[in-house]
Amino acid sequence: MSDPLHARPHERKVVLSLAGITKRFGAMTANEAVDLDLHAGEIVALLGENGAGKTTLMNILFGHYVADEGEVRIAGPDGGLVPLEPGSPHAALNAGIGMVHQHFALAENLTAFENIVLGTRPLLSPSTSSRADRQRLEALMRDSGLTVDLDLRVSRLSVGEQQRVEILKALYRDARVLVLDEPTAVLTPQESEGLFATLRQLAGNGLAIVFISHKLAEVLSASDRVAVLRMGRKVADLPTAECDRQKLAELMVGHSLSQSRREPRAPGDVLLALEGVSAGSGREAVRSLSLALRSGEILGVAGVSGNGQTMFARLVSGLERATSGRILLAGNDVTAQDARAMIAAGIARIPEDRHRDGIVGAMSVAENLVIEEIRSERYQRFGFLDFSAIAARAREAIAAHDIRCRGGSAISRLLSGGNIQKIVLARTLDAEPAVVLAAQPSRGLDIGATGEVHRRLLAARARGAGVILISEDLDELFALSDRIAVIHRGQLSAARDADELDRATVGLMMAGHAEEAA
Repeated sequence: MSDPLHARPHERKVVLSLAGITKRFGAMTANEAVDLDLHAGEIVALLGENGAGKTTLMNILFGHYVADEGEVRIAGPDGGLVPLEPGSPHAALNAGIGMVHQHFALAENLTAFENIVLGTRPLLSPSTSSRADRQRLEALMRDSGLTVDLDLRVSRLSVGEQQRVEILKALYRDARVLVLDEPTAVLTPQESEGLFATLRQLAGNGLAIVFISHKLAEVLSASDRVAVLRMGRKVADLPTAECDRQKLAELMVGHSLSQSRREPRAPGDVLLALEGVSAGSGREAVRSLSLALRSGEILGVAGVSGNGQTMFARLVSGLERATSGRILLAGNDVTAQDARAMIAAGIARIPEDRHRDGIVGAMSVAENLVIEEIRSERYQRFGFLDFSAIAARAREAIAAHDIRCRGGSAISRLLSGGNIQKIVLARTLDAEPAVVLAAQPSRGLDIGATGEVHRRLLAARARGAGVILISEDLDELFALSDRIAVIHRGQLSAARDADELDRATVGLMMAGHAEEAA
C-alpha cells in the first residue's frame, strides 16, 4: 500500500475535483453547479450558513448521495483525474477519501487498535492483533504525531483521543483526502490547537484536507483557502490571507452583521442558588454543585462534553432530582419540584439537543410554540383547546422571530436547525422568565442564527433575568458572560469575573489542570 505520510515533495497538483455538482430534493435545490478543486498539501475551510449545502456536498463526495448533475473526479495512478463511482461510500474509501464526522462512529467496547483496523480485512482472516498491523500503525502514529494508547477501550479515551482514532482510521486506509465536519466542536482550546498542528503536519506530507466549521477564528488561523457556500451556490473561493472575520461573515449571509456583546452593568439580587447539590451516577454524575445566579447577569459554564453539564441542566430545569443539597429559587426551596413546576416558577430551558428535547418533531410549529402553556387559559376555552388563539400565537412568533416555514401548520422536524432553535427561543423567552437555562444554545448554528441567539440572551439579561449559559464555545462564553465557572468530572469551580480570565486558563481548567491554571 502507498503511504501518504512518506510522499516525496509534491507540487500543488489537483487530487480531487467536484465539477458542476447540482443536487435537488423535490423543489429545493441544495447544491447548484458547485465547482471545487482540492490540491495536495492544502487545508481548505468550507463555510456557509445552515442549509447552505455544505453537508449535502460532502455527502455527494463520500457517496451517500448521488448528484443530479456534475461529477466527482479523483486523481488516478498516473496523476490524471478519473470519475469517482457515484453513490458508493466503498468506492470513495478505496479512492482514498476519508471522512471524520462531528459525532464519532466508534465501537466503545473495542480498543483503539481494533477500531482502526476494523473493516480492513475479511472477517475470516487471522487475528486483528497481528504484529505487522500494529507495527504499521505505530509507525503511522510516529509520522503523523497522532498518539493514542492502542490497547485502551474507546470508552476510556478522552474526546480528543477518540478524534485521533477517527483520523488514524482514515490514514490507515491510505487516505489522500481527509474531510472533517466541525472537528473542534467538543475539544478544549489546547486540544484544538494540537489538532490543527497535526493537520498542518499531515498537509505538509501531501494530504489534502477539507474541514467544515462555524468558528471563524480557527478558519482564519488553520486554513490555506476558504470556500463559501450560500443558498447552495459557491459564492467565494479565495486564499485565507485575503480574508478577515467580517468579510467571511458577510460572504456567508450576504449582508453585514453586527456582533452582540454584553455591556457592563451591576447585577441584582440572587435569583437561583445551588447549595452542595449532588445527583446521578457514573460519568454524568455531579457532586456538591454550588453557585449563585443574580438578576441581570449571564453566568457562563465551560466544560468539555461529558463532564456533567447534562445532569446539571436537568437538575436546574426539574428533570432530575437531587440526592443531596438544596436548590433555591428567589429564596424558596424548589429541590423537589418537577419540570412543570419549574416552568411555572419562572425557569425557562433551552435544551442542548433541540431536535430531541426542544420540539416534538411530528407536531406543527404552532403546537410546539404553545406546548409548555397548553393548559393555560390563554389557549383553552371551556375546557377545549382554542385553535384560533394557538394559530394567532404562531403568526405572531413566526413574524417576530423570522421563523422560516410555511405557516404554523408546518411540521417542525422538517425545519433547519436554526429555525427549530427560533421556535425554542420564542417559546421560552417571550414569556420573560426570571431564570434562563441555555445549554449549548448555538451548537451547530451558522453565524446569522448564532447572532440571533446571542441577541435574545442579552435582551433577557438587560430586562433583569438571570441566565446560565452552558457552552463548549469559549468565544461565545467570553462574549456574553459576566462570570465564568468550569465544570470538570462533575464538579463546578467557583465562578470568576470573565474579565479576569483568558482562554488558556479556562482551557486548562476544562482539561482538569486547575492547579496549573491557577
